[in-house]
Amino acid sequence: MPDHIVQAAYTAVHARYIELFGSPSDLAPEDAAFALTHLAPGPVLDLGCGPGHFTKLLTDAGIPATGMDLVPEFIAHARATYPDIPFELGSIRALDAPTATVSAILAWFSLIHLPPEELPTVLAEFHRALTPNGRLVIGVFESSDAVEPFPHKVTTAFRYPTDQLSEILREAGFTEVDRLHHPAAGDTRPHCALAAVKS
Repeated sequence: MPDHIVQAAYTAVHARYIELFGSPSDLAPEDAAFALTHLAPGPVLDLGCGPGHFTKLLTDAGIPATGMDLVPEFIAHARATYPDIPFELGSIRALDAPTATVSAILAWFSLIHLPPEELPTVLAEFHRALTPNGRLVIGVFESSDAVEPFPHKVTTAFRYPTDQLSEILREAGFTEVDRLHHPAAGDTRPHCALAAVKS
């Protein structure tokens, strides 16, 4: 999805989104532990940070972090709620960071609205910005055997087989070091997280 479509879709539901997902306590403990393990010691660029809840969790764990998101309402909320943490308005498609200056990137469900053909380009931008051996953690919805769109509650999203996503990372210059699976449970779709390092 183009940035303006994603921005408009999340702007329309931002208050409800913050209510449902806006606190660090809303993160699954396994997800939090996975990210903390692989992003330390930071600093971390939290791309698609939403209302800043994961950025806050990282910071509270002693890992310096900056949040970035497309949605002005999310950034305004994050700045008001966590005034000691830096938050920026921006797009994952073009990072405002010089080459090889970012130690670690978190892209927690912030890649899901990208058309799959754009994912390699965005990962190349992450690779450009990261330092040698820089760390990357991504979270996505998981499918069993093919990349496919699905009707996400905000706007169309895509899910990936984990092995195929790992191969896309490899082709973009990353080496997978760990993965985490969450099977479907109740209303929760299956999802996964991958940790990788810049090769």
